[in-house]
Amino acid sequence: MAELLYRLGRFSARRAWAVLISWIVILGISVGAFLAFGGTLSSAVTIPGTPTAKVTDQLEESFPSASGGTGAMVFHTKDGDAFTDSQKTAIGELLDETADLKGVDSTVNPFETQETIADQAKQISDGKTQIDDGRTQLTDGQTQLDAGQQQLTDAQTQLSAALAQAQQAAGGTLPAAAQAQFDAQQTAITQQQTALDAQQATITENLAKLDEQSTKLELSSQLLDLSSGIRTVSTDDTTAVANVVFDKRQQEVTPETKQSVIDQVKKDVPSGVEVEFSNELAQSLPQLFGVGEAIGLIIAAITLLVMLGTVIAASLPLVSAIVGVGVGVTASLSLSGVVDMLSITPVLGVMLGLAVGIDYSLFILNRHRKQLLAGVELHESIGLANGTSGNAVVFAGSTVLVALLALNVTGIPFLGLMGTVGAICVAVAILLAVTLTPALLSLLGLRILSRKARGTIGTPRPDAVPTKPMGTLRAVGTLVAGLVVLGVVAIPALDMRLGLPDGSSEAVDSTQYQSYTLIEDKFGAGVNGPLLVVATLPDAATDEEVLEEQVRIGQEIADQDDVKAVAPVGASDDNSVLAFQVIPKEGPNAVSTEQLVRDLRDLSPLSGDVELGVAGSASGNIDVSKQLSDALPLYLALVVGLSLIIMILVFRSILVPLTATLGFMLSLAATFGGITAIFQWGWLGPVFGVHDPGPILSFLPTILIGILFGLAMDYQLFLVSGMREAFAHGAPARLAVQRGLHAGRTVVVAAAIIMISVFGGFIFSHSAMIRSIGFGLAFGVLVDAFVVRMLLIPAVMHLLGKSAWWIPKWLDRILPNVDVEGAALERSHPHDTASVATAPSSGEPRNAVDGAETAALGAGVTAGTAAHVATPSSELTRREAAAAAERTHPAHVLTTDPDPADQQVSRVEPGLDVIVHPATAGVQRVAVGAYVIAVDADNGTAVVEPPVGGVVVVRAPR
Repeated sequence: MAELLYRLGRFSARRAWAVLISWIVILGISVGAFLAFGGTLSSAVTIPGTPTAKVTDQLEESFPSASGGTGAMVFHTKDGDAFTDSQKTAIGELLDETADLKGVDSTVNPFETQETIADQAKQISDGKTQIDDGRTQLTDGQTQLDAGQQQLTDAQTQLSAALAQAQQAAGGTLPAAAQAQFDAQQTAITQQQTALDAQQATITENLAKLDEQSTKLELSSQLLDLSSGIRTVSTDDTTAVANVVFDKRQQEVTPETKQSVIDQVKKDVPSGVEVEFSNELAQSLPQLFGVGEAIGLIIAAITLLVMLGTVIAASLPLVSAIVGVGVGVTASLSLSGVVDMLSITPVLGVMLGLAVGIDYSLFILNRHRKQLLAGVELHESIGLANGTSGNAVVFAGSTVLVALLALNVTGIPFLGLMGTVGAICVAVAILLAVTLTPALLSLLGLRILSRKARGTIGTPRPDAVPTKPMGTLRAVGTLVAGLVVLGVVAIPALDMRLGLPDGSSEAVDSTQYQSYTLIEDKFGAGVNGPLLVVATLPDAATDEEVLEEQVRIGQEIADQDDVKAVAPVGASDDNSVLAFQVIPKEGPNAVSTEQLVRDLRDLSPLSGDVELGVAGSASGNIDVSKQLSDALPLYLALVVGLSLIIMILVFRSILVPLTATLGFMLSLAATFGGITAIFQWGWLGPVFGVHDPGPILSFLPTILIGILFGLAMDYQLFLVSGMREAFAHGAPARLAVQRGLHAGRTVVVAAAIIMISVFGGFIFSHSAMIRSIGFGLAFGVLVDAFVVRMLLIPAVMHLLGKSAWWIPKWLDRILPNVDVEGAALERSHPHDTASVATAPSSGEPRNAVDGAETAALGAGVTAGTAAHVATPSSELTRREAAAAAERTHPAHVLTTDPDPADQQVSRVEPGLDVIVHPATAGVQRVAVGAYVIAVDADNGTAVVEPPVGGVVVVRAPR
């Protein structure tokens, strides 16, 4: 890989204009694809297949007329007085005009709705009165009928007695005339009985009708009582909520359609009335780049300027990152026409593209500048920087890509797409770093250095390499203090609640926030987050049974805790599905509302095998959180497992990857704690724009795990690879920790500051989602880079000592040799100024062995002579170390200088014994202690062959 990147770097340097134009063309193609194929972004977080999604689909199928998207408009008087009749009329006319807009199905007049509710109540009351009156009339009629029946019964009795008496007196048979008289009387009684029976039937029928009407009226009254907490006009008549219904699903309503509604209503709102719009209407797409992001980029630019010293050098990583963001984000957005993409997805791409784009380009640029200063030829330096630092960039970027792409295993489409878009932007940043950066470096030439630096090219520069390891007491203290600090910061994470943002999380001056607070104040918090409950009956109900089922089911729902009101939405055409709107007592993100969702789901099935389903923002939060928690173990196992394999290959160690992973878990816990304290508890709320604390964005923990794990392994790679290199070149394990930290800390600090600046710029976005993501990433990088990687990991490595690099022999034999830093590339491409042996500081024992080791680290320090003299290595045997301490070790001098060799060395360190090796023409090999040095007197260089294998090029200045 290093050799391939070396060749790619040299090719890009030689064909700089071709590479530059190619990337411009690619940028143009990606922008064109976005303009041609880009679609509408969605602000709704949905997961197909969840209980909430199934209920939503069932509602759309059973109630197609109610499947359109909705939005609320809150009208309120400016002076706080009640609406006037003229204002009510004007608002009604405005709503009628709005209903005629393209994409709008209908609007709901709140005043007419409230009047209808009042009329219904009056009708029920009047109906009850009428039924009571009718029942009274029927009762009076029944009394009269009973009296008539009694009279008729008495008459029949008298007639029967008289007939019997007459028959007895006549001896059995009455005369015809008498019999006719009795028959006429009987006929009259029978006719009267028939009339009474008819009247009784009428009364009975009317009583049955009254009972039926009374039952319906009573059921209607109960439904009205259940929904009594739902209003469209406030009790003080100062605020009214109107709804607009679109002709497409909520996710399919275009921003242009929503904006047309807002423009229409704002334009013609009556005098003395103001209007605010809910999140569903006014939630716009988040800005990809705003003022906060610009400030973050400026801080990153200042960091680059301080580190690199020139505006040109500082601009190069920024240019590379901006081009990468342009290509990655527009290419990703071109897919939005065929897939549902969340509105914050491209913003995440911008975050990652800028951050890693700057850092990856910086790593290569920094290596190139050092090589130029050492006198390496321009194109050779570009190739070497690309093959060494570029190789590390590719390996580091691969861990980020693994973590991001693994988000697809969660089974949550929008989350997987966010990871894919982020991975696209990171992959583009890697490609730009190893192609465009070399091309720009070639075009800029030596202008990448300041004028002062250009005048010192080829001049050896001192670099104080640590000669003592960290104190063990200091390592223990650092470890304990770091763990305590991280533990304290992580405490709030124990109280973390997950949810989705609502109107209360919007900016205070936004119309969404004003709408949310007005509804909460005038109608109750629960109106901002109603639930939809669907009851599926085992068999289709008759029209008469529907009302009874609505009351029965509605009453069982209302009997649950924290229910303010229940209103029937309607029944399906076949009466097999009933829908209800449930208003909780508290808002959509309240704990009680979440518990209410669980309680309602636990009710199912109701008596009669009625199945209940719940939809709404609170139920959606629960479903998203459950889906994420179920997918998290697999996701963590995949990401951590693959990254552990990569780190084991790179570091050839078991404990180093484990400590890296444990360190990440600590920084992640602290990050979660910081997020919870600020966004859920409200600590430092005014600083971060948190005015209404609430639950943490439901998918934020998963996103942070993926991104921060990749970035954490980046820092681990850049710091610990230096420790590994020092250890491999003979430094003792604990000293190697210090030297690796010394070699990598500058670029890691700069890279971390840049990432914190870029991510931090998004903290002040108008979008609540973006604010929490920006803070989480910025704080996570801060904790991981500066506390875990630069404090805790070195302390742990020191305490582990040589055991940190332990690996089973069988595993060591089968592992391939992964050369992240491109050391093999440097050996195969020697040059005149690779590095310079270290000069001794006064008062320290000297030994030739550590000079080669220091040169291998590229210390870049010279004694100003041809002497190869350096400090002793504690990897020497005790005898060698003791001899060096007594200054019995000689100084070996390779020289063509006419000055006496002993004088050359004495100017560096008086008192050393000197062994002179005259450097004649051509190449000769000289034994120096445990090392062999091949000297080329013609070009003034030497190749040191250390005992551990490999070679180190050492410059012998003339």
